[in-house]
Amino acid sequence: MIWHLVAAIFAGLGAAGIGLLLRVISGKRLPRWIVPACAGLGMLGYQIHYEYSWIDHKQSQLPATTQVVATEEGEAFWRPWTYFFPMTTAFSVVDGNSMVPSEADGQQLVEFILYRFEKDYVDRLTHQAFLMNCTTQEQLPLVGEERQPRLSALRSVDSDSALYQAVCGNT
Repeated sequence: MIWHLVAAIFAGLGAAGIGLLLRVISGKRLPRWIVPACAGLGMLGYQIHYEYSWIDHKQSQLPATTQVVATEEGEAFWRPWTYFFPMTTAFSVVDGNSMVPSEADGQQLVEFILYRFEKDYVDRLTHQAFLMNCTTQEQLPLVGEERQPRLSALRSVDSDSALYQAVCGNT
């Protein structure tokens, strides 16, 4: 987070330098407030760029075996531009290396880990192990160190969903 503050300050200084250069080139006909206005616009521009490129940056850090299965977009009142262009605030991925296919009673089962990345003032990463029954299109979380299934949380998954395709598409 400190590096984003440093980057925003330098973006503001660079934009202020452009404003100062424009003021000098115009023979000081531009008002003096153009310099701090350019600095503010430079800092705001950097922040907007960072917010909208966050997901691409995070995905570039992930291994090639991961696949994005869900994204969440949101708005914030202190970011009025997000009402017109919602920004991605969270996404979930499945790592192909974490999948363990098996078969029980003639049904295809796949154990996998779902990773969720959430953009906040500090990025948050949570993960949860799941068991997907590809035959009946059902998913349930595995809890504890023994990874025991929690049957009360059984839910059905649509065969067109990105999660089902990522987990069961190769079986």
